[in-house]
Amino acid sequence: MIVQLENVYKSYTQGREPVPVLHDISMTVEQGEYIAIMGPSGSGKTTLMNLLGCLDVPSSGTYLLEGRDIGALSDDALADIRNQSIGFVFQNFHLLPKMTALDNVALPLLYRGVSLRDRRTRAEAALKLMGLGDRMDFYPNQLSGGQQQRVAIARAIVGNPKLLLADEPTGALDTASGVQIMEIFRRLSQRGITIIMITHELGIARCADKIYHILDGRLHTHGTGQSPAKEEAHEEE
Repeated sequence: MIVQLENVYKSYTQGREPVPVLHDISMTVEQGEYIAIMGPSGSGKTTLMNLLGCLDVPSSGTYLLEGRDIGALSDDALADIRNQSIGFVFQNFHLLPKMTALDNVALPLLYRGVSLRDRRTRAEAALKLMGLGDRMDFYPNQLSGGQQQRVAIARAIVGNPKLLLADEPTGALDTASGVQIMEIFRRLSQRGITIIMITHELGIARCADKIYHILDGRLHTHGTGQSPAKEEAHEEE
């Protein structure tokens, strides 16, 4: 398994009083699984995503990522895990406006010390996987919203992460572009990348293998999604 949460609690201190945010969260996610998490504002979605992304650690309970106890690691070790094992996709694309699509995608590899030649080769491959082989030299303002999000996904996967975390990845997109992004996520999960996505749209959540709902800091299984891959497998049976 890639992700295992066991009885995870998270609270913050406000004044002298602890403010609980997450309550007794338990969840197991296998390699290549595609998970959607839904919930209203203030439900704890962002806090849970921060924990999963190793941007924060549990107050109590256990978070294992590829078997490593995240709560027991130093800040430097957590930074290494974020750089090596986790890709992030956000609602706002966070592309650097003065860099081409290719340079935006290659940037994380620069911080890893990858050679210029290898950075370019891997960034080109990631953009081609996103269907943007003819847009590599375009700047963000020359791309549509859907294309910019695909560049952002290419940047997130260029380092071959085991886990991809997506926070409202279709929130700024029209319906057709959102469908394209979900098709890309399905292909990535079939390649073995584990995806955990936050969304407020049930239609988007149904593209996942499994749907969770978080309410008042408690996680509940909402049901299974209706991903095309799952439907095809069902039809073959």
